[in-house]
Amino acid sequence: MYIDSHCHLDYPALAADTEGVLARMREAGVTHALCVAVNLEDFPRVHALACAHPNLYASVGVHPDQPSSDATTVEQLLQRAALPRVVAVGETGLDYFRPDDPTTPSAAAQQERFRRHVRAARACGKPLIVHTRAAADDTLAILREEGAADVGGVMHCFTETLEVAHAAMALGFMISFSGIVTFRNAAALKDVARAIPLERLLIETDAPFLAPVPHRGRTNEPSYVPLVAAEIARLRSVPVQTIADASTRNFRTLFKVPE
Repeated sequence: MYIDSHCHLDYPALAADTEGVLARMREAGVTHALCVAVNLEDFPRVHALACAHPNLYASVGVHPDQPSSDATTVEQLLQRAALPRVVAVGETGLDYFRPDDPTTPSAAAQQERFRRHVRAARACGKPLIVHTRAAADDTLAILREEGAADVGGVMHCFTETLEVAHAAMALGFMISFSGIVTFRNAAALKDVARAIPLERLLIETDAPFLAPVPHRGRTNEPSYVPLVAAEIARLRSVPVQTIADASTRNFRTLFKVPE
């Protein structure tokens, strides 16, 4: 049994075939998935999916690369976080990967919005889903300064160093691996996957992006998350069931989802 801890089933590539996606999930032994919001405008679609299907959950948040004109407030996040089947705040965080892209909010704008997400998570007692890219030091600093350890969360689609992972885990965060860990050129990330304690490990697809080998370059979907588990099991020389059981247990613990 597997759980996809992060996907975007409302994106057009997957929304056009929701029933097919869910059927393939069942066939692959993927029992549940968390549908992650990236802005408030599209949140109703994400929430509707979770409400329509008992094995789907939702989050509420604004991705760091969303327009800086977005004036998301703590109150707006809290209103949506209180809705049924919303189990987390995010996707939020910092992304400095394209500093010269005029469509990307400034670092200062991202940081302020990120802080509002952490404050909302603390206020509602729900964990954070954190995206960080080329911004690990600032991400960790804000998590510390805003008291994110009170609620914890997950560093999603992790691609940072083991040192960053340890710092995040010290704040109560889990580390989630995507299909990137299956890529041949991801040697450093494979080392991190070997080292993370089982009780802090999650698996995800980030579908429709980052399909694992042998589907790399195609549309990703939750039915592929067992391939992520299989690679981590290979790296750690353990049965894949060990990774499946640990990641499922960790998901339920973090997001307070009962059996």
